[in-house]
Amino acid sequence: MIKISNSIEIPPEELSFHFMRAGGPGGQNVNKVSSAVRLKFDVGKSKSLPTEVKKRLYRIAGNRINKDGVLTIVARNTRTQKKNRQAALDRFVSLLHTAARKPKPHLKTSIPMRSRMKRLESKKQRSQLKSLRHSPTVIDD
Repeated sequence: MIKISNSIEIPPEELSFHFMRAGGPGGQNVNKVSSAVRLKFDVGKSKSLPTEVKKRLYRIAGNRINKDGVLTIVARNTRTQKKNRQAALDRFVSLLHTAARKPKPHLKTSIPMRSRMKRLESKKQRSQLKSLRHSPTVIDD
């Protein structure tokens, strides 16, 4: 079982790993060994994730979830299959940790009355200062 939080555990049967050849440095080893890993997890069919976590996961994962609801994580950074598999699993667990955490509700703050009054007073003072710069108007009778 892969433990995400106290209430969420993912059984290994819900994950599938596909191995493929990775490009990049590595000499002839690149052409012989399938070291890159593609981890797939069907979010829609998972019985171990609560509905609210699934919704947050869809929002967080973005284009890593396809239209069928399958989350795909690819790891090909290291030269060994074992390390790439662990890296993919670590990224998967990190993503689920983020989705499992409830976001804090946004509380709208209000500006204190004293601050509003102070701001308006400074605007009045500035306005008076600028009005003194104009030449006085002469009234002819």
